[in-house]
Amino acid sequence: MPKFLHTADWQIGRTYVGFDPEVAPLLAQARLAAVQRLVALAVEQAVDAVLVAGDVFDAQTVSDKWVRRLFQALAGFSGPWIMISGNHDAALAQSVWTRAVALGCVPENVHLLLQPQVRVFDGFAVLAAPLTQRHCYDDLTAWMDDAATPPGLVRIGLAHGSVQGLLHDAIDSPNPIAPERSIRARLDWLALGDWHGMQLLNPHMAYSGTPEADRFHNNQPGHALVVEIAAPGALPTVTPVAVGQYRWQRQAFTFVLEDDVDHAIDWLGQLTTRDVAHLQLHGVLGWAQHQRLQAALAQAQAAACYLQLEQDDLRLAPSDAELANLQADGYVDTVLQQLRSESQQGDAAAQDALAVLTQALWLQREAV
Repeated sequence: MPKFLHTADWQIGRTYVGFDPEVAPLLAQARLAAVQRLVALAVEQAVDAVLVAGDVFDAQTVSDKWVRRLFQALAGFSGPWIMISGNHDAALAQSVWTRAVALGCVPENVHLLLQPQVRVFDGFAVLAAPLTQRHCYDDLTAWMDDAATPPGLVRIGLAHGSVQGLLHDAIDSPNPIAPERSIRARLDWLALGDWHGMQLLNPHMAYSGTPEADRFHNNQPGHALVVEIAAPGALPTVTPVAVGQYRWQRQAFTFVLEDDVDHAIDWLGQLTTRDVAHLQLHGVLGWAQHQRLQAALAQAQAAACYLQLEQDDLRLAPSDAELANLQADGYVDTVLQQLRSESQQGDAAAQDALAVLTQALWLQREAV
């Protein structure tokens, strides 16, 4: 009974442009750490091969250091690693793959299938459809329908692209794959890469998703698939295994009711060093609630791996009682009331000025 570990979209060497400089290296290293967990899983499950369905590297220009690190990380599993190229690391005439070979760092048990081909292994045959350019508008898996393999072997397809019919009709998706390919080509399993979320498409075809989440999409990233096939034509047994380190999540809060801030603070309090979060805040808060929320945000930004915050639509509107407690008078009170009026009309500059002035007055009051 052949057993496989299906994975894809490692994207080793990703730089995470736009993230804080202290966070980006952590996220980049997490991608390699995910591969190391795949190695341990392959050993634990005693798989016959690891199927890597493209985008091993994030770009053709990843450094030699990352190339060496990747292949060194595979050393713990001595069985076959079977890899194809994807759109990020397409098998061009000169590519990250030719550089890896030139560096002499590709182990003997790593099989780079960088051209369409049938490769026979012990108990199974792999039909590979690697990408040899970043974008193609022909189905590169079509040849599998007529491809012959030795009798008695399990047929495994390995491809990288977009199964048609899964994306919005208006999207012109490159690297198309027919949704019925596994049936037409009599494949016992078609291991797919490109989509970063895990998705089982039919009993013989799936996206494993990336083993380490890298986007704010709720599509089950951070998994690998253990696939067992009793015999040619048998229904595969597919077991998803969580291997990701970081939890990427997107959340939004709109403050209308009195206890809305409490819900936001509770959510912020659950963030840990495993979380990469994007938070949007909307609505209007009084001074006391605004201060409570800002304190919770500061704590969460320290507790989480990364908290990306959007609060341009969050407005400060001190109540009449709060303004009275600030004990502002004369010109200061006139300015305060003017800023409050302009802020309530959506003036962003007035909103910022109101927050600064209110805080200064509050600190002055507390110091007395």
